Amino acid sequence: MAFAANSKTRKIVDYLAEGRTLTAAQAQARFGIKNMSATMSSIRDTVEAYGNWEVTTDLAKNGATKYGIVRA
Repeated sequence: MAFAANSKTRKIVDYLAEGRTLTAAQAQARFGIKNMSATMSSIRDTVEAYGNWEVTTDLAKNGATKYGIVRA
């Protein structure tokens, strides 16, 4: 499943593909995402399907989960 060109999900994938990370609060403020966990689950299913990308998680200094993607 590909992401529509101007969808919020596509914007997040493009943002993360640049090597950046996002927390749920940042995703809501920047992209209007209300359920980051569900969004990242959808992204993970799609980008990891062919083994080219891997979704990463880490903890921010404030304890929030940071999501990213890296080439596998």
